[in-house]
Amino acid sequence: MNKRAGRPATADAAPCRVTVCRGCCCGDAAKIPGVDHAGQIPRLRAALDGAAPVRASECLDVCDQANVVVVQPSAAGRAAGGRPVWLGLVNDDDALADIAAWIRAGGPGLAEPPGVLDLYAITVSRRVREGLEG
Repeated sequence: MNKRAGRPATADAAPCRVTVCRGCCCGDAAKIPGVDHAGQIPRLRAALDGAAPVRASECLDVCDQANVVVVQPSAAGRAAGGRPVWLGLVNDDDALADIAAWIRAGGPGLAEPPGVLDLYAITVSRRVREGLEG
């Protein structure tokens, strides 16, 4: 038992989590044509090969940055100081591959993201961040 959190020790091994926005603008071919929106989540899951769960979310309220992906750190990553990383304009398979490689390497708090992901990093309001983390 993990005495600090009052839960089984296996909870310490919790992996990164990935949230892909699929709200009003993200995943919309009318807003972002030429992207296989329906295939993004299955391709990301395949690239992660079980390293992290991927879930779709309703609108994350960062519509001007569609498509938005949020990478939440693993338990170990959070313990090492990692925080959720918000990525916007994730509209190509190369970005998905870079995200998957980073998560497989450990993700936030444990591994440096590929430098190209700096171009995708976005800052969101506290209200938006807390809505996903809460």
